[in-house]
Amino acid sequence: MRLELHSNTATVGAATHIALAESGLEFAFVNIDMANKQQQSSEYLKINPKARVPSLIVDGNILTETPAILFYLAQLAPESSIALPESALAQANIQSFNSYLCSTVHVAHAHKMRGSRWSDDSVVHQKLSKYVPTSMGLCMTLIENEMMQGPWVHGEKFSISDPYLFAISLWLEGDGVTISDYPLIAAHHKLMLERPAVKQVLAIG
Repeated sequence: MRLELHSNTATVGAATHIALAESGLEFAFVNIDMANKQQQSSEYLKINPKARVPSLIVDGNILTETPAILFYLAQLAPESSIALPESALAQANIQSFNSYLCSTVHVAHAHKMRGSRWSDDSVVHQKLSKYVPTSMGLCMTLIENEMMQGPWVHGEKFSISDPYLFAISLWLEGDGVTISDYPLIAAHHKLMLERPAVKQVLAIG
């Protein structure tokens, strides 16, 4: 099996990259230069017409969307740190958390720079961007108070939710959110920084 990750460390793609490093699976990494809009190039659009990262090519088949990629990798590496729990309910809880990050938290973050996805009005773009510290803060408050079990997202065992939350926590300072206001998330962030897989991925950035 050949795995090829097309991504950028400064994006949510860091979650998939870290999961791959945790998995022990062999893979190739192709950096997508977001600053120069490589994701919009004709070559990359053949891989992912959404013009977004990450994209994981599996023997010529293309997977997109972080929750789907992470779940697939967890299935591929049942002996690794990202292995899925045996319980169907526990698996569903992982999917629930990751879906929230994808559908709500990431979207709140995107309002800072991607307002054109929702409106062609520049005034609306400015208002969306201005609200990001509030909307991201509300998301972190919900995670801190209602979702986060600690020390890892779902308790004592590391899972695919952990690199996902970590990738998003890397954005908080830029979004005007003080991570120390959320002790569980801050402690999680610190634990993640100590993991060899995280150090490996961040070194590429």
